[in-house]
Amino acid sequence: MTRVVNNGTRGTRAVCSLLVVVAVLACALLRSAAPASAHAVLTGSDPRENSVLKAAPKQITVTFDESVALVEDSLRVLDPDNRPVTDGDPRHAGGRGNTDSVRLANGLTQGTYTVSWRVVSADSHAVSGAFTFSVGKPSTTRATAAPPPAVDPGVGALYGVGRYVAYAGLALLIGLAGFVLACWRSATAARLVHRPFLVGWWALFVSTAVLVLLRGPYDRGDGLSDVFDPGALRQTAHSRPGLALLARLVLLVVVAVAVRYRPRDRIPGRRALAGTCVLVLGLATTWASAEHASAGIQVPVAVASSMLHLLAMAVWLGGLAALLLALYRAPDDDPLPPRAVARFSRIALISVAVLTVTGVYQSWRGLGSWDAFATTYGRILVFKVWGVLVMLMAASYSRRWTARLLHTPQEQRVLVAVGGEDPPTPPGDANPPESSADQEAHRRGLRRSVLAEIAVGVLVLVLTTVLTGTGTGRAAEAAASTSAAGQPEVSLTLIPYDTGENTLSGRGKVQVTLEPGRVGRNVVEAIVYGADDSPVTIPELRLSFTLAEQHIGPLDAELVDERGYWGSDTLNLPIAGTWTMKATVRVSDIDQVTVSKTVKVGR
Repeated sequence: MTRVVNNGTRGTRAVCSLLVVVAVLACALLRSAAPASAHAVLTGSDPRENSVLKAAPKQITVTFDESVALVEDSLRVLDPDNRPVTDGDPRHAGGRGNTDSVRLANGLTQGTYTVSWRVVSADSHAVSGAFTFSVGKPSTTRATAAPPPAVDPGVGALYGVGRYVAYAGLALLIGLAGFVLACWRSATAARLVHRPFLVGWWALFVSTAVLVLLRGPYDRGDGLSDVFDPGALRQTAHSRPGLALLARLVLLVVVAVAVRYRPRDRIPGRRALAGTCVLVLGLATTWASAEHASAGIQVPVAVASSMLHLLAMAVWLGGLAALLLALYRAPDDDPLPPRAVARFSRIALISVAVLTVTGVYQSWRGLGSWDAFATTYGRILVFKVWGVLVMLMAASYSRRWTARLLHTPQEQRVLVAVGGEDPPTPPGDANPPESSADQEAHRRGLRRSVLAEIAVGVLVLVLTTVLTGTGTGRAAEAAASTSAAGQPEVSLTLIPYDTGENTLSGRGKVQVTLEPGRVGRNVVEAIVYGADDSPVTIPELRLSFTLAEQHIGPLDAELVDERGYWGSDTLNLPIAGTWTMKATVRVSDIDQVTVSKTVKVGR
């Protein structure tokens, strides 16, 4: 009886220590983790970013690399005085899920307009951004071009905490049940894990219910005051992430009913095992159907891989928690049998293999290239890999402590091979019986190594949660390449001039736009601004291009006066490089000046 009390005291201390470790790790990561990065990437817009139009557009269109869901104020357009100029609600253009548009009001005046967009990507994460365009000429005043926050800070923080708690609850739920059903099918084991199992169930149920309430404000960018808004709840019930969360709640209710009406002291049978497998697969599906796996390339394979990865993590980490409970709380009259330990060893080995295979696939799918390791997703992934390696190292120490106890028959009931195959048995004749003090020291070492393995596993679990809320390296590289490719789509150059004449048009600047600014045929638009930065009319403007290092040019752009701007669509630039652009500005019969500036032409 004394040993049982001592084990209970040590178990309480161990659990308290583990909770402290979990709290520290979670707080550190929550403080350092940024909001979920963009998962859908803006690939184009009409008008283009920073373009200058001679006439006001009738609508704004934005295009993404994947389908997105529209929410309230998905597309907002503000005039230079920060007033909205949209006419109607945003919609999917042409029935395409990745293209959104909104009509503009009539009579837009000259100046710079700001377009802010906010959508929900296919993998359930809200993303936002902003860009500007000008009508006539850029204005000195404009609305702020900073993108609106994708998620309200308060909602985002609580939503992140809910996701952490949900992962932890799932690991306890699946790992504890798996240990009892597959490793130690006894009434004693069922009693040992009953209370922790309920803790895991309540953690998963409450966190999922909170996520359901927060999903509407998360999608719409609203604050915590709109958590119980009926419109937000209806929107959640019709969205894929919302349906996945509601399905999870239903499955958890089924689990609660099954546990409630199952006798606690009865050994689980085959029906319980089959029913548990169905419920576990269903719970895993509610994650895989609304995370990274649900968008991008090879979706069916990615969903299956994500489910296996999640289940392997839960079986290993939750099984370790059950093993730790058995080490501390198993009574003397029904101790942890060696065959249960051997079964968990084999299951842990299979879990590690599944985690390795699915982890390599998901890393390739999320990264796409070695360069993507430099992204936020890649750096977090590296930390997760190191965490898994440290966890395996802790498991190897568990095996060492186990090997030191193998020759003592009294201790064979607590032998453990955590995370690998059964350890080898040292020759009995080669080692003399150890003292009781040495045996107790080995037991303490074994418990500490298992506790350390669980603590590192919690860190890996937290990193996994952060990883699922971060834009993939493949998406980050796509955004960077899209941005780089989008730079030369419209080449804008300002060329100052001064004829020496003291008139409004005697000095100013010529704004030259090349579209697309690459090798081949280009459309040229030139607007002349006077001393007061207003458009002026001049009798003649000539524009030529020269690539001196290749002895090409000058090539005349053959500008034509289009009554408000000078234009041409016949300029053909044959080679990429840095061209010299010369503009001859004639403001009167006798006053003119030739000025030049370089412009880069892409391939």
